[in-house]
Amino acid sequence: MQAKLNSRALLEQVFPAYEQIFYNVFSTTSLTVLSHCLEGSVTNWNEVIQGNSGRSHSKRWADEKARKLEELLEEWREIRRSPAQSKALLGMVSLLLTMIRQLEELEKQMEELAENLPEVELVRSIPGIGTKLAAAIVAELGDVKQFSDAKQLVAFAGLDPGIFSSGKFTAASTRITKRGSKRLRRSLYLAVQCGMRKNANARIRSYYEKKRNEGKPYKVAVIACANKLLHHIFAILQKGQPYQV
Repeated sequence: MQAKLNSRALLEQVFPAYEQIFYNVFSTTSLTVLSHCLEGSVTNWNEVIQGNSGRSHSKRWADEKARKLEELLEEWREIRRSPAQSKALLGMVSLLLTMIRQLEELEKQMEELAENLPEVELVRSIPGIGTKLAAAIVAELGDVKQFSDAKQLVAFAGLDPGIFSSGKFTAASTRITKRGSKRLRRSLYLAVQCGMRKNANARIRSYYEKKRNEGKPYKVAVIACANKLLHHIFAILQKGQPYQV
């Protein structure tokens, strides 16, 4: 994203030490704090950091960030810097914050729309799959009736094993083809991981353990589970019935 590249380049000129404060410089909390630094209008950094991080971080975390920031600001205020670059950076930070808010609003609207789609509700009936993942999967699949069977859907997702041919010899590869939608594969991969977490989806967890006991590496076992999960998704969408535990 060009806006982030431009912002980072300006940050290196205006306040290079700032990257020591936050692991993700482009998080909402970090950008808000940076904006206040450039404006020079804040005296209580603990409140700003804690207020923007919410429940995602502890008060101790916010206090430590505030302490470190105050130390760096003391040094930073003594350094001569370009007012033009500072204003340009503030403008880029404001732009990024606006884009984040717009994306959050768009995601909220998409979730509201998704909740009214019967296909999303059906996919969401699978343990471990929430509204966002269900909506992403349904959006990538489209009308499931375009696929004659689950095997065709698996091929569409690029989760089918590749074929190696040489002369008269043909063998199935352990690698998937990776054709089709990359977003669909990622969503299925996440759905498998969520399903295995705390044994939310007992079937997928059992299938995963079976593959691991067969000696399959972690990633291969997860991909096999994603393939299995896609079969379940195809079945419930074709029948129009929720997932049966």
